[in-house]
Amino acid sequence: MATELRWALIVISALIIGGLLIHGLWSVRKKEDKEDRRQNLPTANEHGKPSEPELNDMSFTAVEEEQHSHSTDASEVQAEPQPSLQEEQAQTAQSAEPAVEPQDFIILHIQMPEGLAMEGSKLLPSVLSLGFKFSEEGFFNRHLESSGNGPVLFRLVNMYNPGTFDIDNMEQFSTAGVSLFMTLPCEGDSMAAFNMLHGAAKKLSDEFGAQVLDSKREPLTVDTIRTYVEKVREFAA
Repeated sequence: MATELRWALIVISALIIGGLLIHGLWSVRKKEDKEDRRQNLPTANEHGKPSEPELNDMSFTAVEEEQHSHSTDASEVQAEPQPSLQEEQAQTAQSAEPAVEPQDFIILHIQMPEGLAMEGSKLLPSVLSLGFKFSEEGFFNRHLESSGNGPVLFRLVNMYNPGTFDIDNMEQFSTAGVSLFMTLPCEGDSMAAFNMLHGAAKKLSDEFGAQVLDSKREPLTVDTIRTYVEKVREFAA
């Protein structure tokens, strides 16, 4: 009886092992057939259909087309005024040249006395009266025109984290200080832009009883203002 049972188990084990081997060979053969069919299929590009573009390709398609459309008349392009900073960055990125980036900053802080804060309900109308426009990034931008047209000359941000303003909840908003900054080089008349920035800082400090600080958060002095003016002139030259 034990011998018959042993032989029965041996036969069953042999059948199972054989079945596994057959199944494995069949799976391998099926996978090879599928790969052969996939290799024989024509790609979309072979029929003239473009493949799905990568993100980088999509980002610069418009710039590439614009450059191609103007490449037939180089002398005409050279005679036109210099493009804006954003246009230069896009064009130089396509031609593998270094992008024009801000090289320096002018920063002024308006700091409230210890224990006091600027209330959003009062800050918002003050900022709007100075010609600032709220941006999608959560900052206030001062454009070349008070209507909001033209390039951004300088920005007003929250002096403290996260640096932005919640425009929908300005009644509940308060901060101990704000910061004004402009990048250099600046589009347009950089000296006029600096004078506007300095004037806005003085107006806000007078209205809120705050103090104007320099980039190191030290009280703004006449010497520091002269240094800023020389820096602006250097980039405007």
